[in-house]
Amino acid sequence: MVTMVKMRIMLVDDEERFLQTTQKLLAKHGYDAVTAASGSECLEKLEKELVHVVVLDVKMPGMDGVETLKRIKQKFPLMEVIMLTGHATTESAVEGMKSGATDYLVKPTDIDVLIAKAEEAFKRRLDLEGKIQMAEALKTSSI
Repeated sequence: MVTMVKMRIMLVDDEERFLQTTQKLLAKHGYDAVTAASGSECLEKLEKELVHVVVLDVKMPGMDGVETLKRIKQKFPLMEVIMLTGHATTESAVEGMKSGATDYLVKPTDIDVLIAKAEEAFKRRLDLEGKIQMAEALKTSSI
């Protein structure tokens, strides 16, 4: 029997209203979302909570989104991260993609678009985890 893993999203943004509204919209669509108001809070929560996809704001006080992304990728290389910004610039998009972001969305973004991008990212992560498990199984069976 195959158990379907339910995607868990983390929203990281310094705008409290965005976090609350988006979390409610995701819940209405049947998704569980965790929120963090800063890059450091995001990293702390990722240590303790199961999260599959992070939706990360680029412009935040303190540690910005690109720096947070780099730290996420160092600690959690399989984490899928979608960058989100109200201030889209080519530089930040390129920097985010170079640093390992899966995708890039501009605020305000439609909830259906956000969910579709998160689902794509989640599927990529599950595929990658499956390939790693298969490679490990082959490695142990050939010993």
